[in-house]
Amino acid sequence: MTLLTKTFALTALTSALAFTALPSLAADFDFPHIETTGASEIVIDADMAVVNIEVVVEAPTSKAAKAASDKAISQFLSRLKQAGVDKHDIQSANLSLRPQYHYQKNEPSKLNGYQASRRMTITVKQLEQLNDLLDSALEQGINRVNSIELTSSKRADYIEQARQAAINDAKQKAKSLAKGFDKKVEGVWQIRYFDQHPIQPMQYKMAAQADSSVSESYQQAQVTISDRVDVVFKLK
Repeated sequence: MTLLTKTFALTALTSALAFTALPSLAADFDFPHIETTGASEIVIDADMAVVNIEVVVEAPTSKAAKAASDKAISQFLSRLKQAGVDKHDIQSANLSLRPQYHYQKNEPSKLNGYQASRRMTITVKQLEQLNDLLDSALEQGINRVNSIELTSSKRADYIEQARQAAINDAKQKAKSLAKGFDKKVEGVWQIRYFDQHPIQPMQYKMAAQADSSVSESYQQAQVTISDRVDVVFKLK
């Protein structure tokens, strides 16, 4: 096989793999067309947060484990009420109870006790309260912060803004490319769109006491909302 033949074979294989991995949106269209991808990105200031927390406790009996988890949840609910968090912004999951066994080679398993866990999701609409609420959760026995999603109360409006920006981007690219090849865009032939998920979870380091700098970092946090759309335009 000559060098030219090897190069051609490699190019053909690479092209085949590319089309296999990324199927063309405009496959088998028998008319002049152009495909573009419109993209957009908006950076906004967060003004609220969605927090997922959990209490996990172990006790010798299932009753004791349940009682300990219920106590932690109840105390934290009281704290949330005092902070003015609306009950509709609080979702509490059902109790999960699991037996805990000790395993040793060549011996039967031994029941050590039970583990109880309950999760809560809280929407914090006053971001300046977030750090104090997290510290309070730890004080009341909540021992896991699974995720913190910073978001905006105007998220739906910003998502629509990002979507329209992505659409305009696709149109401008199509017009520019068509003009470069002495063509004109006749109209839209096909649109492919997938919902984006503008979520930026944050990790929270469990601390024994509140830190004003940590609290300020939440209030100054920003969220990036992005969108994209694939469009096939028919050319004149």
